[in-house]
Amino acid sequence: MLSIILQAAAPQGGGMMQMVFLVAIIVVFYLFMIRPQMKKQKTERNFRETLEKGAKVVTIGGLHGRIVEVSDRTFLIEVDSNVKVRVEKSAISADATKSLDQPPSTAK
Repeated sequence: MLSIILQAAAPQGGGMMQMVFLVAIIVVFYLFMIRPQMKKQKTERNFRETLEKGAKVVTIGGLHGRIVEVSDRTFLIEVDSNVKVRVEKSAISADATKSLDQPPSTAK
């Protein structure tokens, strides 16, 4: 009687299914979470590396300005006439050339 209970309690082939399920979860996590984040970081890094003097940018803090000087780790940004701010390259969030050149749209 005891051997029948032990045989019924032991899973048969469940270990392999658990391993397959675990691998499937890891693959899905990689495809939907890790890979897109790595791609986004790569495009942001390439964007910051290609910025040149004269480009209009927006910082993470919301400052709009034009790049006056480029160094290894920083940009010197002219925010207003004779107002310059030095920011880290990682603080640049967007290229504002198109948005600054266009007049503001009036919402109706």
